[in-house]
Amino acid sequence: MPIRAEHDRTVLAELLGRDPVLHAYQLGDLDDFFWPYTSWYRRGDQVALLYHGVELPTLLAFTSPERTGELAALLAEAAPVLPPRLWAHLSPGLDATVARWYELTDAAPHHRMALTDPARLARTTPAGQVLDRTDLPALHDLYAAAYPGNWFDPRMLDTGQYVGIRADGDLVAVAGVHVWSPTWRVAALGNVTTHPRFRGRGLAGAAVAALCARLRDTVDHVTLNVRADNTAAVGLYERLGFTRVAEFTECGLHRR
Repeated sequence: MPIRAEHDRTVLAELLGRDPVLHAYQLGDLDDFFWPYTSWYRRGDQVALLYHGVELPTLLAFTSPERTGELAALLAEAAPVLPPRLWAHLSPGLDATVARWYELTDAAPHHRMALTDPARLARTTPAGQVLDRTDLPALHDLYAAAYPGNWFDPRMLDTGQYVGIRADGDLVAVAGVHVWSPTWRVAALGNVTTHPRFRGRGLAGAAVAALCARLRDTVDHVTLNVRADNTAAVGLYERLGFTRVAEFTECGLHRR
């Protein structure tokens, strides 16, 4: 069964929609907002995405444990046409496949989490105001102080799905999205942080609660990625009603 480049969004949506939580990021990238920056590879019903909308192209390859071999076969066939340097999100076991062609760097285990208990989220009082492009300078300042190196596309502010909390006029906490797709009914939270001087006050949780309230009417699945060793963040999301639904590795790939 040969690999093919897939250009039909309907086909991709049907395949990825079989597990919308595992594939939330990829489903979101079917939207017009991201679609021009994507390349898709398919082998049977296994799909991998190469996203070009960032400085270092990013490979997303997720599957269930019992299908790892099938997705590994796809990656083996795709390897010759992938860039010499890229970032990757890989389901467990796939790192051994790509290691045949690439050196792995900065590998870190991550959790995919999903909002499964909204009743717990309802125990947190939401707070914050919706941010827009006029808040971009303040948001850049906050990320520089609290979350350097995060991936943030200013265009995401145009979704209206960024909520910020201010203290004395300064932006001190924010919760946003990496993906928000009313079409495919999925969202992936991202760029959540609090200024170091204001941590420990529950501001991030309040902003996440406000954001999830906004998302409730437009999506069915709210997900997020978090480093496994970020115990503070994992604990926060668990208190808010998120549970771990999959594991994966983020890493850099450099062709041998």
